[in-house]
Amino acid sequence: MLWALIIIVGFAMDRLTKVWVLDKIVGNPITVIKDFFYLRHLENQGAAFSILQGKTIFLVLMVSIVSLAMLYFLVKHKHKFLRLSLSLILGGALGNLYDRIFSNGSVVDFLEFHFGSYVFPTFNVADILVVVGTILLAIYILFLYKEEKPEAAKQEQVQDETK
Repeated sequence: MLWALIIIVGFAMDRLTKVWVLDKIVGNPITVIKDFFYLRHLENQGAAFSILQGKTIFLVLMVSIVSLAMLYFLVKHKHKFLRLSLSLILGGALGNLYDRIFSNGSVVDFLEFHFGSYVFPTFNVADILVVVGTILLAIYILFLYKEEKPEAAKQEQVQDETK
């Protein structure tokens, strides 16, 4: 059950970094690399890129339903790459879900990157897990997934191969 360990470690990394941010970053951001990378404590009541601001109940319900579906697929399917991608997504989703439920509906974001005059939307470890897991899931669906044939089709294929 390596997938369960990935979920737990991902969730724990997200929680630990957010607890650190809540304790250490108050007010001005911390400059890590001048004009490029900062640690800035922000509270986001929306989803990715701050969409669905203030829709906490909707977000909690949707993430809960999708998380249960992913858990079902993790238990049902044995493909390691699929399990890895879903585990990363689920670890991140649960990290942000925890925030929404226990932090007045907001998620703690703190990683901020500047590219010239453009400031990329601030994000957190859970967001990284979700994005990386989603990219891996897309790779799985596009290049690795093979639909299982119904039993009758399998028998026909075996008969054709023996002729």
